[in-house]
Amino acid sequence: MRLSSAFTIAGTFAGAAVLAVVAAGFAVSAIEDSSRRAVRDTLDRAGLVWADVDSDGLQLFLAGTAPSEATRFKALSLAGTVVDAARVIDQMLVQDAADIAPPRFAIEILRNDSGISLIGLVPAATDRDKLLADIASATNDVPVADLLDAADYPYPETWPDALRFAVRSLGKLPRTKISVSAERVEITAMVDSPEAQRQIETELARSAPDDVRLALAISAPRPVITPFTLRFVIDGTGARFDACSADTDEARDRILRAAGKAGMQKRTDCVVGMGVPSPQWARAAELAIAALADLGGGSITFSDADVALLAPEGTPQSDFDDVAGKLEADLPDVFALTATLPPPPDTAEPVAPEFVATLSPEGQVLIRGRVGSETSRETVRSFAKARFSSNAVHLTARVAEGLPRDWSIRVLTGLEVLSYLSNGVVTVTPDNLSVQGNTGRKSASAEIAQFLSDKLGGAEKYSIDVTYKKALDPVAGLPTPDECEAQIAEIQSTRKINFEPGSATIDAQGAAIMDDIADILKDCGEIPMVIGGHTDSQGREEMNEQLSLARARAVLDELRLRRVLTSSIDAKGYGESTPIADNETEAGRETNRRIEFRLIRPEPVPDEQTALESLEEPGEEGTEAEETTQDQPTE
Repeated sequence: MRLSSAFTIAGTFAGAAVLAVVAAGFAVSAIEDSSRRAVRDTLDRAGLVWADVDSDGLQLFLAGTAPSEATRFKALSLAGTVVDAARVIDQMLVQDAADIAPPRFAIEILRNDSGISLIGLVPAATDRDKLLADIASATNDVPVADLLDAADYPYPETWPDALRFAVRSLGKLPRTKISVSAERVEITAMVDSPEAQRQIETELARSAPDDVRLALAISAPRPVITPFTLRFVIDGTGARFDACSADTDEARDRILRAAGKAGMQKRTDCVVGMGVPSPQWARAAELAIAALADLGGGSITFSDADVALLAPEGTPQSDFDDVAGKLEADLPDVFALTATLPPPPDTAEPVAPEFVATLSPEGQVLIRGRVGSETSRETVRSFAKARFSSNAVHLTARVAEGLPRDWSIRVLTGLEVLSYLSNGVVTVTPDNLSVQGNTGRKSASAEIAQFLSDKLGGAEKYSIDVTYKKALDPVAGLPTPDECEAQIAEIQSTRKINFEPGSATIDAQGAAIMDDIADILKDCGEIPMVIGGHTDSQGREEMNEQLSLARARAVLDELRLRRVLTSSIDAKGYGESTPIADNETEAGRETNRRIEFRLIRPEPVPDEQTALESLEEPGEEGTEAEETTQDQPTE
């Protein structure tokens, strides 16, 4: 009886144990399934469908290949929000970096009065300290805020060239935004004047790397014109503007159309600027130009709101009165008209005194004629020496009595005007100031008219016959890169840069030709060019390639010694790879041993988005704006 009870009790405990084990198994399975489903759902909602989830008891395993280390860490973090992070076992792999497309390296460089900011992504191999040092050197230590990120990926071969060009450009532009990528440099900047705009556009275009596309948007603010001047002349040579100013593009077009109706045929620029005395400026100019056309000649001069009409000699009094009276009635209220009809010449009058200052193309200044006193004579001498070279002034003017009271002012004004010219002559008489000559500045005629109106008044008679010469323009007069290449080729067609046998030492006769080539390159400025060294086929190919490179570098060094800017010139050795004659003959081998100067011409590159656009919209192709610089009025 007792034994039976013992078996019963033991069986009960055994059954309970089995039930407990079975229940625990079901509970663990339920926990495994729920944990796995919960983590799977969380990862799917986050878009991490590449991750595999499995469980073994309370442990949760994450497997699969993550696109990047960041996404692997994200998967672990999300799983840790569903179950205890200690239960998560990481068995994930990360995709091979070689299979991942490298990022687009780009920099946005912003410069203003407060300093320079660098924003973007650069290769990890970029020497950041050297970059900052180069920027400091180019900009005279302007403060730099380095906000760049770096990525350890290979970079395109053109990246260093584009970055160096951007840093050089930064030194020329105090207010600019430069977008840099490996294939493209886009420069947006503001300069002080149209002349500076033309000069900087020329310099940047010449020095751009051959394999980097350049987009320029250089603008110049509208100038403040004081006094606001317009001078229109009709004489024996035709109708022309000595000075033309307008307050808007529409006003400029209206004024030029009025001048065309009055007989002006030559294309003329009209400066759009600030400082106009009235919004009715264009209307007043149209009326005045039409009035001058009705007279058939003379000049009309605006100096702010003062208008001076000078009729040609011999105009009938009735015609003059009709035209001047109508113009005075029609002009807007703010404008005041002074109309003058010169009297017929009196042949009985004595010869009028004159003062003549001549500037030669060599810079010599000859001053002759009459001055009012010895003090005035010394004043003229000192003033001329201050405006021109002290050794270039030759004074033969004599002291005379009976000169007009304002003679000294007119004489000094004439000397001042002469400094606007490259060469020419200024003649001062009691009733006229005449300016004739050549200049390399397109705006010189307008500047002279403004200056004379300011100093003498709009009613005074003066004539301007100044011709713009492209050859005298310090920017437009520069030879084109193609012309530079042709000039060097012409020198080398009759003379040759020779070296000592088997060496990179230029022979004794090479100095003269290097002098001539250096003179050409100094006039050309910074143009992208390669100096190529070539050899004949004698000797080993590797040795010939090294020798040709050494010779090309020797030529480059000779140019540096002659103070030629060589930052855009490269030296390359081609060895025997590009013969231009038969290497089987001595004459052919002599021809193949040569130095060539070749322009580097850029290849077209597809438009790309800017650096900031790339950073804001990764993976999307941006639409590039039109590259052509907006035309600006230059005169």
